[in-house]
Amino acid sequence: MVLPPRLARRLRSARTWIALGVLAPVGMLVVSGLMLLDLRQDAWDKAEQTSKNLLQVIERDIARNVEIIDLSLQAVVDNLRVPGLDALSPEMRQLVLFDRAGTARDLGVMLVLDEHGDSVLDAGAVPARRLNNADRDYFRAHKADPNLGLHISKPLFSRLTGSRIVVLSRRIDKPDGSFSGVVLAGLKLDYFSRLFDQIGLGRDGAINLYLRDGTRLMRQPYEEADIGVNIAGASTFRRFVAERSGSFVGTSVRDGVERHYTFNRVGDLPLVLNVALATRDIEAGWRLKALVISSVVLVLCGLTVFLSLLYGQDLRRRAVLQAELARLSRTDALTDLPNRRRFDEVSERAWKTAWHKGKPLSLLVVDADHFKRYNDRYGHAVGDEVLKAVACCLSASVNRPDDLVARVGGEEFVLLLPDTDEEGASRIAGKVHEAVAALTLPSAGIGAGAVTVSIGLATGSGSPREPAEALYRAADAALYEAKAGGRNQTRCASGPTGHAESMPREPRLVRAR
Repeated sequence: MVLPPRLARRLRSARTWIALGVLAPVGMLVVSGLMLLDLRQDAWDKAEQTSKNLLQVIERDIARNVEIIDLSLQAVVDNLRVPGLDALSPEMRQLVLFDRAGTARDLGVMLVLDEHGDSVLDAGAVPARRLNNADRDYFRAHKADPNLGLHISKPLFSRLTGSRIVVLSRRIDKPDGSFSGVVLAGLKLDYFSRLFDQIGLGRDGAINLYLRDGTRLMRQPYEEADIGVNIAGASTFRRFVAERSGSFVGTSVRDGVERHYTFNRVGDLPLVLNVALATRDIEAGWRLKALVISSVVLVLCGLTVFLSLLYGQDLRRRAVLQAELARLSRTDALTDLPNRRRFDEVSERAWKTAWHKGKPLSLLVVDADHFKRYNDRYGHAVGDEVLKAVACCLSASVNRPDDLVARVGGEEFVLLLPDTDEEGASRIAGKVHEAVAALTLPSAGIGAGAVTVSIGLATGSGSPREPAEALYRAADAALYEAKAGGRNQTRCASGPTGHAESMPREPRLVRAR
């Protein structure tokens, strides 16, 4: 497959690979970050769904048990109105009223209190165990409000069993509607404790059951000091009361741990249940995955950057090497001047530019006179020194950036002078003669004036019908005229394809030996 030249150049560019080495890791980090965020959201969604499921299971269990107890209380209230109940024996009356409800596992006590708070009927004993509960909050509440219905008390200690209980109670009315007493059942807090303990919520997870006034009935994990505490003023509990159900993230007033709370009302009861998962527990599994994935991605990104930089450096070295090879391919190894290949490239452009701008273009073709003699007499090493010295003289004769001095063969040099007419080129030719005439090579015994050059000069203004080679041919022809005319002089061509004219040097014409 052949790539477009522009794309191929870009792929060979060190900047391209360095940019890819930066952009690729950035892309990997962005994708990995999005993936990790997605995994984090999955962890939160899973935690919320788990909390809702647990909440539903617990709420149904509590609502069912409270409903069963409440039905027993209502049955006692209804049975107390049955005619002839007082004629039954105490044992039969107990069976009719309580129907073995007092033997339930989590039911602490079940009593009927008269209007003074004294126990008159007891599901657990015949005759009733004697006590007075007129001072209890639930007794006073029923006495004050005939429409209270089912009342659930704050956690308290049973005066009969000594265990922690929550009292569920209903009012008993006389036929005229006045207060006749209370029927109550004590639900052991152990019931809630066993129910909550079956659920594992992590190290900092918790399950809480509250009354609507903010009193905590039970908490898992269980601590005695937490039972009966009122948190009505806490921001988290205000959220529980304001909405029937929902979820949010908040900080616990109890221990300062940030948790995800999922809460719900327990049926139509004055109870609020919540499942609280610590946010750090929710994200624990995700953090481990994030650490592994991030480590792998960072290693891969680092490796990508390293390899890209390494490849970029290699491309830069290759580019430098290629640039050097390109320079060497256009440079004369002996004189360090541009060579014939470079001259052809520049002269073609200069020729076209002269045509488009209408400016003159001059060319000097310079040839060292009798150069073979130096090689034969002094050896090639001295001949090379002569060529180097001539090259220095030519380079020193021009100072504009667009001027070009090149070696085009053996002892032949050229000076390409854009935007220079024949008169200007003639002055430069005179400077070349003067500089060469002043050359001395003491190590070879060559003194001033021993080295001379012949110069052919041609000036043109470009042409779409003729190549730049026409200017070179004209200057070269003028050079041969200078050689034929005695050397150490400059001859001007009348035009790129015209005849050469003799042009005397100032101040005098230097003849070759």
